[in-house]
Amino acid sequence: MASLPDYAELHCLSNFSFLRGASHPGELVERAHALGYRALALTDECSFAGAVRAHQAARERGLPLILGSEMTLEDCKLVLLATDRRAYGAISSLITTGRRRSKKGQYSLTRADVETLHGTGALVLWVPRGDSTPAAWLAECFRGDAWIAAELHCGPNDRAHLNDLKETSKRFGLPLVAAGDVHMHVRSRRRLQDVLTAIRLGKPVAQCGHALFPNAERSLRLRMRLAQLYPPELLAETVTIAERCHFSLKALRYEYPHELVPEHETPASWLRKLTEDGLRWRFPAGVPQKVAALVEHELRLIAELGYEPFFLTVHDVVRFARSQKILCQGRGSAANSVVCYALRITEVDPDRMNTLFERFVSRERNEPPDIDVDFEHQRREEVIQYVYGKYGRERAALAATVICYRTKSALRDVGKALGLPLAEVDALAGSFTFWDQKLEPSNALFELAGTLRGFPRHLSQHVGGFVISRGPLAELVPIENAAMPERSVIQWDKDDLEALGLLKVDVLALGMLTAIRKALSMIGMEMHDVPPEDAAVYAMIQKADTIGVFQIESRAQMSMLPRLRPACFYDLVIEVAIVRPGPIQGGMVHPYLRRRRKEEPVDYPSPEVKRVLQRTLGVPIFQEQVMELAMVAAGFTPGEADRLRRSMAAWKRSGGLEPFEQRLKSGMKANGYPAGFADAIYRQILGFGEYGFPESHSASFALLVYVSSWLKCHHPAAFCAALLNSQPMGFYAPAQLVQDARRHGVEVRPPDVQTSDWDCTLEDGALRLGLRMVGGLSEKEGRRIAAGRRHASVAALKLGRKDLRALAAAGALQSLAGHRREAHWAAAGAARRAPLDAPAAERTPALTLPKEGEEIVADYASLGLTLGRHPLALLRKRLDKMRLLKAEELRSRPHGTLVRAAGLVTCRQRPDTASGVVFVTLEDETGCMNIVVWRHLVETQRRELLGARLLGVEGVVERDGEVVHLVARRLLDYSTLLGPLTAPSRDFH
Repeated sequence: MASLPDYAELHCLSNFSFLRGASHPGELVERAHALGYRALALTDECSFAGAVRAHQAARERGLPLILGSEMTLEDCKLVLLATDRRAYGAISSLITTGRRRSKKGQYSLTRADVETLHGTGALVLWVPRGDSTPAAWLAECFRGDAWIAAELHCGPNDRAHLNDLKETSKRFGLPLVAAGDVHMHVRSRRRLQDVLTAIRLGKPVAQCGHALFPNAERSLRLRMRLAQLYPPELLAETVTIAERCHFSLKALRYEYPHELVPEHETPASWLRKLTEDGLRWRFPAGVPQKVAALVEHELRLIAELGYEPFFLTVHDVVRFARSQKILCQGRGSAANSVVCYALRITEVDPDRMNTLFERFVSRERNEPPDIDVDFEHQRREEVIQYVYGKYGRERAALAATVICYRTKSALRDVGKALGLPLAEVDALAGSFTFWDQKLEPSNALFELAGTLRGFPRHLSQHVGGFVISRGPLAELVPIENAAMPERSVIQWDKDDLEALGLLKVDVLALGMLTAIRKALSMIGMEMHDVPPEDAAVYAMIQKADTIGVFQIESRAQMSMLPRLRPACFYDLVIEVAIVRPGPIQGGMVHPYLRRRRKEEPVDYPSPEVKRVLQRTLGVPIFQEQVMELAMVAAGFTPGEADRLRRSMAAWKRSGGLEPFEQRLKSGMKANGYPAGFADAIYRQILGFGEYGFPESHSASFALLVYVSSWLKCHHPAAFCAALLNSQPMGFYAPAQLVQDARRHGVEVRPPDVQTSDWDCTLEDGALRLGLRMVGGLSEKEGRRIAAGRRHASVAALKLGRKDLRALAAAGALQSLAGHRREAHWAAAGAARRAPLDAPAAERTPALTLPKEGEEIVADYASLGLTLGRHPLALLRKRLDKMRLLKAEELRSRPHGTLVRAAGLVTCRQRPDTASGVVFVTLEDETGCMNIVVWRHLVETQRRELLGARLLGVEGVVERDGEVVHLVARRLLDYSTLLGPLTAPSRDFH
């Protein structure tokens, strides 16, 4: 039997050639390795977007990976391959040129653009399409670096096609090489490839005709099959080319910006000076000895690794934001750094925390630290444009986010491609909820949609991860235009950057910072003026009176607050972190609560473990504690502990914790710890695989928890106004925020064209709703009205029909025109018209006052809330006859009581860790009710659960101290009682 030929695939597209390739990069690499290929080239169309994922898979398999790109010019298709770093940079720059001169998702290149690759080491494969004219050009410009790609796919004219290519090769002196134009890793992906083509063309598969491939030959084929199709010299040439391509992404080296350092200073000396200045500002009475020692340790390690420019870059961004009065705060692992505290990047005082710098910067890890800085979400664009302005589009761009197919979108697109009626497709997709993740392959539609789920659909911009380079960024990674004007993005996402160890500065948006800054501005304070450790604030938090407050407003957090009863800042740090999948899955919550209530003793197997766990009563709650335990109890180095942290985060997806299990247990045994202790620690580490919170991150968030709680406690009107002015954000809709403020004694006044600003404001201690609350009113006209004030008549507003109707519907014309019906009449007569449309003078008819129910329906339709009675107050007599309890009545019922209740659905939440349980919040005129719907009821009463606006619940009262839930046994949809009232809920994972 003849030996199989060596072969390297040089033309291969993954699903990062969006809606063309039908396989993930990792699938292609794995299949090529299994087939015994000598190498695989990933050549996505004008893109390196899938390169990092292919690189990671190839490194794991030991398969040589060639990086390149397919490009279609006006008269030819080319495949470009990178031989070395210079060639890679040239191809990346060429991709950038083609993408940047076109709108998002497209590219445009000419022969002249491609000629810039001459002499860079880039190799060119020409894929003929019937016209031989490009051959002369390639032979002249790229002689010795250009080939003709012979791509044979078992077509009826393969032999004639190959003979034509041989003639062209002889005529122009361009050698031939075999290639596959691969679009899928296995033949069985052919159906999905057809579907992708149909989606791309926007028509059903049955109408795609010759746009579909005639067979499944564009898969990675057996070498035996290739030997039957190609002459041996063409197969051998693939290996010759592959051997010339020795570039790998591991060769990329990031160079930090350098212009932030003044003359006569080095990055190290300048960072030290800024740090020392910051410490004197932070500690005017003198730097504590502990802090001074930490600073020296950090600066030494930063200098050793050469990270000073990174810290200086982030400091410069934060300095700009503060100079513009933009509230910002660093979080995440940055809060482990005293240097970051001195530079005012973070507000976590290291003297109050037990920070672990190796969680942030590790000598063994030797990769850039991660600094997340949150900015006011309504002003972050100013910061983004500052970065673009300082470094230019050639050196700064946002990281990408890969938008992937989810269940609904996959079903919808596959259904259309298969020719199903549009109404049927929409109904089918609509039957799946926000939590549905899997599709059983019970038919072709579900099978194809299940495979498509998780496929990349397009690149979008990351929420704020900036990549900034010293030289041209396009030589590191291709750049393309974002959908938003004045923005550009690289083709890699944050995971790709992390995998390659490349710098990313996170310029993130946080709505609560916007709200806090606006609330403090209303009351004339700064954030540092907020008094610490206010007893009244903690009393409010302990009662779970936290609607609108940062982080601790969710159902799970509000259930925990009366049990944990935070009484100081560090309690808030624990509160933020303990209601997370990591501690919950690791079984850490209940032991901590029992020990906090002194219901069980706290034991430590050694003084070293006590030092690590004493602050959390012997229970590891934070990532840093797990890392420290591995170090002090099992003898891990800081770098090994950090690798453990990374494995914890990834093991649910890809495994990889097994080596650490043996290392942990043997290390603890060697240090004299009992096997039971080691087993318990490992089980808790597995729980952290479900997402454990770093203490530093929790501390940063706890600061905002406290400040927002203080504002709610002492200035509820300003706090509510600021939240309304910062929408969309948070867990609660404006209706719930306003209802809560009114329950706390805040007088809320309606929007009025005579008195309202665009934003909500304080008015003699009351909250005046702004014109921003009026649905359908343009911001431009709303601000103009607010600037004018005291208008003589509706006509004097000088508005068009749309805006006048919006104001009339919201009741905002009452001071000028009377009740809603009179306002609508006045608006109809006052709308701006062309001169010839001017109406004759008419007498205003006698219009009756709308009924209370009509006013409430109109309020919700226009404002999303009502300042009248709660809708259920109008239905209460009927609800009482149906024996449906109010929220306040439910709270007084004993544990185990069987009751019936009803309320407006304001929130549905199904956490991934809740084993299919859905939590529902209902609201009536007396408050909120917390409903627990177990998994079996979720499935059997899905329609009522998801469709009801007014939901009735029969269930059992469950009490745990002050926490009261109603565990549902039956759900009832009473929405018809609401009539046309619209009160949408907010649904979350």
